[in-house]
Amino acid sequence: MIVKHYQGANSMTTVWFVRHGESEANAGLPTTHPKTTQLTERGHHQAQQIAQAVTAPPDLIVTSPYWRTKQTAQPTIARFPAATQEEWRVQEFTYLCPNRYQNTTVHERRPLSDAYWQRCDPMHVDGVGAESFADLMQRVQDVHHQLNKLDAKFVLIFSHGRFMRAFLWSCLTRSLEVNAKRFRQFYAFINAFAVPNGAILPVRWRSSDVWFGEITTAHLSEPQSGSAEE
Repeated sequence: MIVKHYQGANSMTTVWFVRHGESEANAGLPTTHPKTTQLTERGHHQAQQIAQAVTAPPDLIVTSPYWRTKQTAQPTIARFPAATQEEWRVQEFTYLCPNRYQNTTVHERRPLSDAYWQRCDPMHVDGVGAESFADLMQRVQDVHHQLNKLDAKFVLIFSHGRFMRAFLWSCLTRSLEVNAKRFRQFYAFINAFAVPNGAILPVRWRSSDVWFGEITTAHLSEPQSGSAEE
């Protein structure tokens, strides 16, 4: 997938959005909380391959608060210890209350997930620790602002599948408006294509000017065509 909205290359920041490696949830294993879900052995191997794909020293390495992005970033941090490290709110769209996990699998939570999307209420919050679609889009807007303030030339952002697509969608539509129609459009968008574990989405960023390169898994010896979204 190659998407361009691009007006010039001067003073642009190169940003790589990286989806975390395969997690326990992606592998169909039971999990207890979206924040503490960890990588599988395969996910750790993907993390090593991501680090080898980074051929130039990054100025900044960003992770989400969720453990699986921190584990995925660790080999890259070890390879480039001089890079600044920060935590941004680029975690996965956590639309189900964490109390609903209770050592269940993605498949077992599917009815709850389907009910959330069918409700089509952009302001609905499922419970303590969950967020609404409006909350997600606010986090996307916050990342826009953070990127606009950066002086760094090369940034790695270790994030999650739905958040990466929310960021891409906001740039393509050039809107952060929140309503039921936009909610339905976003749901259709994220179901239109997958972002495999360990995939890299390269971005050239300068304020309102943005260029998206192809989502790639060429650096992975055994890429996934798609996986569960947690």
